[in-house]
Amino acid sequence: MGARKKIAAERHKEIRKQTAIAKLNDVPTSPRKMRLVADIIRGVEVNHALDILKYTKKEASIRLEKLVRSAIANWESKNEADRKELENGNICVQDIMVGQGRSLKRIRTAPQGRAARIRKRSNHVTIVLGNKSKTVKEEQ
Repeated sequence: MGARKKIAAERHKEIRKQTAIAKLNDVPTSPRKMRLVADIIRGVEVNHALDILKYTKKEASIRLEKLVRSAIANWESKNEADRKELENGNICVQDIMVGQGRSLKRIRTAPQGRAARIRKRSNHVTIVLGNKSKTVKEEQ
């Protein structure tokens, strides 16, 4: 490994130590509906994000609230010495990605002997927590 590549790898390791990731796969909600709620909490401080999700009247908000709590627990286990940062509000949702998962294809009968296809969509959600001062663009 070259010197430049080694320095970049060390920098990425340091960044990974300061972030926490939580993933939720095969959520039986369409990605479009999940993105509506995910866009609300992107870039928001975690305690404020939990408050937002608690009072959002969407089914996706319940699942995202559990995912944020899981990401907080992951962050606490990685950074046991820095728990004050969480209480002070220095930890935010750096990135949240909603991707398309499997689609289950079902058939509904249609008039005149035809059949219509129903696509029951699912999605994958990935959330990244990190320090408020560092944004995703600065890390890259």
